[in-house]
Amino acid sequence: MKRLYIAALFTFCSIFSSNAQQVTQENYKSAVSFLYNNYNNKTAFNLFTNAYWFEDNSGIWFVDYSKEGMTYKTVDFKKKKVSALFDHQKLATALEKFLGNKVDASRLLLSDIQRTKEGNLTFNISRKNVEVNLKTYAIKEQEKEGVTSGSPYESKSPDGKWIAYTKGYNLFIKSTETNEVYQLSSKGKKGYEYASWYGWYDKMEGENGERPRRFYVDWSEDSKWISTSIVDTRNAEKMYLLDWSIDSLYKPKLLSYFRGSPGDTNMVHITPVFFNVETKKELKSNLPTATHINSVGTDWMEASGKLLASYAERGYLKQYVKLVDLNNGTERTLIEETSDTGIDNFEYRSLEEKGKLIFLSERSGWRQLYMVDIASGVTTALTQGNYYINSIQYIDEKNETVYFLASGKEEGNNPYHQQLYKVNFKGKVKLLTPEKVHHIINFSKDGKYFVDNYSTIQIANKTALRSAKTGKIIANLTVADISEAKSRGYQVPETFSTTAKDGKTTIYGAFWKPTNFDASKSYPIIDATYTGPHTQRFPKSFGGVFSEQSLAELGFIVVRVDGLGTSGRSKEFHDHSYKNMGNNLQDHVLAIKELAKKHSWIDGNRVGIFGHSAGGFDTGRALLAFPDFYKVGVASSADHDFRMEKAWWPEMYQGWPVDETYENVSNITNAKNLKGKLLLTHGGIDDNVNPSATFKLAEALIKADKDFDLLILPSQRHGYRGIHSQYFTKKRWNYFVEHLLGAKPIWNFKWE
Repeated sequence: MKRLYIAALFTFCSIFSSNAQQVTQENYKSAVSFLYNNYNNKTAFNLFTNAYWFEDNSGIWFVDYSKEGMTYKTVDFKKKKVSALFDHQKLATALEKFLGNKVDASRLLLSDIQRTKEGNLTFNISRKNVEVNLKTYAIKEQEKEGVTSGSPYESKSPDGKWIAYTKGYNLFIKSTETNEVYQLSSKGKKGYEYASWYGWYDKMEGENGERPRRFYVDWSEDSKWISTSIVDTRNAEKMYLLDWSIDSLYKPKLLSYFRGSPGDTNMVHITPVFFNVETKKELKSNLPTATHINSVGTDWMEASGKLLASYAERGYLKQYVKLVDLNNGTERTLIEETSDTGIDNFEYRSLEEKGKLIFLSERSGWRQLYMVDIASGVTTALTQGNYYINSIQYIDEKNETVYFLASGKEEGNNPYHQQLYKVNFKGKVKLLTPEKVHHIINFSKDGKYFVDNYSTIQIANKTALRSAKTGKIIANLTVADISEAKSRGYQVPETFSTTAKDGKTTIYGAFWKPTNFDASKSYPIIDATYTGPHTQRFPKSFGGVFSEQSLAELGFIVVRVDGLGTSGRSKEFHDHSYKNMGNNLQDHVLAIKELAKKHSWIDGNRVGIFGHSAGGFDTGRALLAFPDFYKVGVASSADHDFRMEKAWWPEMYQGWPVDETYENVSNITNAKNLKGKLLLTHGGIDDNVNPSATFKLAEALIKADKDFDLLILPSQRHGYRGIHSQYFTKKRWNYFVEHLLGAKPIWNFKWE
């Protein structure tokens, strides 16, 4: 019996040993190789190509990357062929003499390249502005053109006759011809400041620190009118930070900034004001004084004294564009948007020569283009259908044509892949990019051409120069190359679709596998989350082909999902998250369970999650609302309680006034539910998402007697940089390696 027991124990240990997870230096080396810094030099080339337009509209230049290095190329609009922009070796030799140091012809780092009338090139290298003669390759340094605009606290009128400035918080103008000074306002004082603007990241140092001085006026083109604003901070509350990261200080520096939270009334208030330069009088309007999250924006029209004013009511359920005529004091509403849920990404363009406004609206249930006749106020739909217009790309006012990007219009296409269309003022729509992939467009200034990066997460990116009139490809520029990664076993992410929590809507996602993937093994799965309702997570283009590969290399399946409530589809789809952001992850849970059921190599009992900012909220929410499903999470720079966030974001998506839903979705009030392993991280001087909510969640977890981990990066703001970014990445990788994979993490690995 003793011998049988020993044999059985040996067999069990052998099985356990054979299934034990191990992570090696090679795994970390491979993980590092897929980081962004290795794009275009080791792992991948031309995942996305930026093309730059010459200011004289003669052509474009771009860089073609390969294992051999960087090649600068051009397309001349007359020849319509791709050619070398210059002789790389000749230029490198000339630059060596000019700069006095070694220059690699295959790694020239040039920027701001332009053609001269003589056919030469100008560019910036090593912080020097130079010109090269392409016949002789003689180089000369250029003097910086132009002069400084003078004081940032002054503004000259377009006709040059007046200078506007402030003194004692009031607005003055001075004649450049007579030097005579006129005081336009008289009620200004500290905290109630004319001709100022509100800086979202304006810091004040110390107990009674001063807000940075701000100056702003907007002259009408005829120099007869001034538009500006009064910034009222007298009753505004502050958010605070302590900066512990300054080496020379042994006490923390106190920082503060004006920032309202949801439901606050004691915020910065901004009042639009206008002045008649001829009469030197302030003109009253009925435009509202509003908080800094919904202040009035104004744009002068060419007609003297007329302007367009755009603003949202608090809560973002109403949006207005009004025509204001200062000549007679009248206002007329041109656009009035209303919704039971937040109006997001409102956009309009003025076409004054045609007497029209073009705007995007979801009033039909789908984001479509509309046109308003300014004279009559009549609105007509330029486009109609069950698809989503993402953006207006270019407007050819002369030929009455609007170019726009839209998703989901073509039958059989993925609803996240956008294509370029044009529509005339009579509503005739034409498709310009027929390839059923995702198109990223960059128009020339004159609107005759556009550069198109088109791909999917599984189809390699191609970049082409195309005609705006027909969409025809004029020249092919680059093709993405990931052959080096494939030689190491890399496979592009797999995409999938499943049914959402409503039981009817199709949702989409993608997942990454390690390059040494073995279908006979069982892998933990990690949710790379961000359910912020203003964006998407489905990887649309080839530019994201390696997005989650680094983490996958350490022995994980990494997944991205867009569930109900994110943007870019129907209004109904988006509205699932309104006042309900705490339930955004339910679709993720369903999708991961479906994947685990379909694939034997996914372990549905070992599920992790990570995210930053709103994704950090998701991570905390995952372990507190789904504690039996998500086992390990890393939440960075998160807004764990929307009541402590900047006001506009929660009020847009969680609603206003603040109600019980804020309490329900708070990670802080649900801290008692934690079962798994949770790492909270935050930048110590994050002035976007204040670290206070992370500290408050930590306190709640302590009071609930929950085991968790906390990392504060004292010198970092909302995004982590340099060695701090590397340190956090290492902590995140190893947190999952230890607690989800069950392996021994390695700390000292190379970042090369």
